Amino acid sequence: MSNNNGINISKGIDWWIVLLYAVLVSIGILCIFMVEYRSGVSWLSSLFTGKTNYSKQIWFAGLCVVVATFILLSDSKLYTAFANLLYVFGIFLMLLTFVLGKNINGSKSWIPLGGGFNLQPAELCKIFAALALAKYISRQDTDFSRPTSQLIAAAIALAPAMLSILQNETGLALVYSSFFIVMFREGLPSWILIVGFSFGTLVVATLIMEPNLLAIILTGIAALTIYILRRQIKRNKGMLVFVIAIWAFCVGIQRFAVPYIFNNVFHCYQSQRIYSMVGKDYDCGLNRSARNGAANDKPVKKPDDYNVRQSKIAIGSGGILGRGFLKGTQTRGKYVPEQHTDFIFTSLGEAFGFTGCLVFLGIYLFLLLRIVRLAERQRSTFSRVYAYSVASILFLHIAINVCMTIGLFPIIGIPLPLISYGGSSLLTFTILIFIMIRLDADKHMVLR
Repeated sequence: MSNNNGINISKGIDWWIVLLYAVLVSIGILCIFMVEYRSGVSWLSSLFTGKTNYSKQIWFAGLCVVVATFILLSDSKLYTAFANLLYVFGIFLMLLTFVLGKNINGSKSWIPLGGGFNLQPAELCKIFAALALAKYISRQDTDFSRPTSQLIAAAIALAPAMLSILQNETGLALVYSSFFIVMFREGLPSWILIVGFSFGTLVVATLIMEPNLLAIILTGIAALTIYILRRQIKRNKGMLVFVIAIWAFCVGIQRFAVPYIFNNVFHCYQSQRIYSMVGKDYDCGLNRSARNGAANDKPVKKPDDYNVRQSKIAIGSGGILGRGFLKGTQTRGKYVPEQHTDFIFTSLGEAFGFTGCLVFLGIYLFLLLRIVRLAERQRSTFSRVYAYSVASILFLHIAINVCMTIGLFPIIGIPLPLISYGGSSLLTFTILIFIMIRLDADKHMVLR
């Protein structure tokens, strides 16, 4: 089967990735079925009715098969030709949510399509941002070693992230940081990574430690640095000014900036989730939105770590080998909130135990390694950057979602790729992966 340009749907296709994709989608439908199926109901008759989440997911999967086939039959040059236009269209859709958006769980990031279906532009914009970034970096006149080029690339990644934050969708906004992994592969200086990691460590230390003690520790580190560099400082007084400036910046962050953000920028429930991650309690009396009774501040009817505690109980009850298919008491008893979306991993943990989770994560690891291998064999910079974007997005989604369910990361509403229920999410990852497969099929070409 081929088009007028001689593109064969099977020629050059990486069938390993297609197989892994199909396996993961099937596992996702199985997990949704496990948490929703009730005894006494004919599973065969309910499978394709569209009235249950698992039957809807099957219909979503069928649509994704059609979309994937269309992508495999398309011309690779289309994605370079329309990359920038698609990115502008994605930004337009995200802006449109502020006018036509539907508020779901406190996030105004959905556009209602009718028939109970909703579109989340921030999900689709990940595809468009990946294409636009690949297009920009692969341009002949782009010298990515220049700071100007790096700033433009960062702006491409961060623009939809900023809009996601304004939509109160901080989870999806965080996913856009995955593009910085791609930029490091393409030559972004390593000191930026060091600065980012150090800043994150400082924020965590601010949450954990008493403010005065942390200030003393930072002062001690600065004094030790000055002592070690005393000879260089004698020759260059500017170095002393630099060390003191860094010390003042860090103390300012921990004494003023972090408390201000948690008390005045974040909502009470967001601050609670982050504090609970490090084993601390947050006093909502300090939070401005809670004091003002903000309409969009979620009321806390249960302890804020309720979801995580129930998730841990469900996963822990699975033990080594699990309770078995349709035998989970926690997930089938609906003790775990959002167990068919953000906490879908708990159904695997309870039903198949540590062994099942290990095998499942092994499938993800195999997929990621296969994508990295695919990226490195590309002749085209465009195809390589796009493939690394896909790998980075998948990795961040997987890492955050799994860590979220076991209490190592705040609850921020990140779906598990190809597993969590949702048409927007499944369609987004399908398009992401199959555009990459289509580009790889033409790896002998140099696309720009």
